[in-house]
Order: sequence, then C-alpha cells, then structure tokens
Amino acid sequence: MKPWLWLLLLCFTWPVHANEAKPLADDEVVEQRLIKIAEEMRCLVCQNESLAGSRADLAEDLRREIRAQIRQGKSDQEVMDFMVSRYGDFVRYRPPVKPTTWLLWFGPFLLLVLGVGALAAVLRHRNRIAPDSPLTPEQKKQAEALLRDQP
Repeated sequence: MKPWLWLLLLCFTWPVHANEAKPLADDEVVEQRLIKIAEEMRCLVCQNESLAGSRADLAEDLRREIRAQIRQGKSDQEVMDFMVSRYGDFVRYRPPVKPTTWLLWFGPFLLLVLGVGALAAVLRHRNRIAPDSPLTPEQKKQAEALLRDQP
C-alpha cells in the first residue's frame, strides 16, 4: 500500500480511537455553584478570562479548591472571601471600591479628564500662535509677488 494511502486511512480512523467525554461533575448542584462563583473571578494566569472559562493548570487547581469548599458547606461569599484573602482583590472581576482600588476604578476617568485638558491646552496654544485673521493688504501683495515669481 502506498504511504499517502496509509496517511489518509489514519486520518479517517483517528476519531475511532477517541475516548468518551468525562462527565462534568458528580454533583450538578456543586458544579452550578462553582460556575457561578468562577464567573466572578479572574484567572490569575490568563488575566482577561474568567476562572470558569480558563484552561490553565492553575485555574483547574482553583476550581478544585472552590469545589472542595462548596462541599464543606461554605457559602458563596465565604468562598469568595477565602480566594480574596489568598490572592488579593485582583482575583475578582469587580473588586470593591476602597482606597486600595480607587486607581483601578477612577483611573480611566482621570486619564480621560487629563487627555481632554491637554487637548484643550494644545488647541488654545495653537490658536494663540496662528490666529484665523485674514491677510493684511501688505501680506496679500507679498503673496501675489511670490506666486508671480514662480516658474
């Protein structure tokens, strides 16, 4: 048999060797609470992905820790408090407004105000240097003379 035929045969028979998908959870209630809590938390590796959607190894470890705490009978808030005490407010997608997170909450607005102020200052300075007044008769004569002298 030709080598390319073996490769083609292998490609079509590969799915036959696939395993059956593992069940999501032994306890559906625990898994639902896990997803609810994990959606509110940031993956510490990915940082722009929720803990529920991340495939990082650390995210899997954190989900395992959350499952264990849920099985111990802790409330959602207790689980969240544990994670925040361990990893800081950064682990939350919506950290509380407090002095240590003011820059996080109000920093974008501060940058916007500073940007608008800088733009206004630049425009004001530009208008002061080059006003929108028409040319004086003497300047018109100079411009016409320069245009006539052009080849």
